[in-house]
Amino acid sequence: MADIEVESTCEEGYTVESIINGEWELIVDALSENGPSPNEILAADYASCYIPALRVAADKYGHEDIGSVDVEVAAGLDEDDDLEYIDFHVEVEASLADEEQDIVELAEDICHVHSALQDELHAEITIESGV
Repeated sequence: MADIEVESTCEEGYTVESIINGEWELIVDALSENGPSPNEILAADYASCYIPALRVAADKYGHEDIGSVDVEVAAGLDEDDDLEYIDFHVEVEASLADEEQDIVELAEDICHVHSALQDELHAEITIESGV
């Protein structure tokens, strides 16, 4: 059995409704008319994964309570609307002192989305049509 199960349905157009692990509903629209686009979801998901990873990394360096963490994400698209870059501007309430860059790098290693964004990770696709 898979660790994550998603059932996605598109009745018409470009809006896809997904049920995640039988519990959570997510609506994604390629045109950003009825919900965020897949690229917008990816940018938000990346930040949502990175923030807890940053907290864990800071804790490993002895910064147990870093307070509020805000991430501003800037993502650029190429002429085919493919993600070309993602930049984070991170603001942390507490000072991370001299370990700041080490914490950032450890958080990258901890963040599951950061780890997943590599050329080797592509969906294994099988298709059935006319069903």
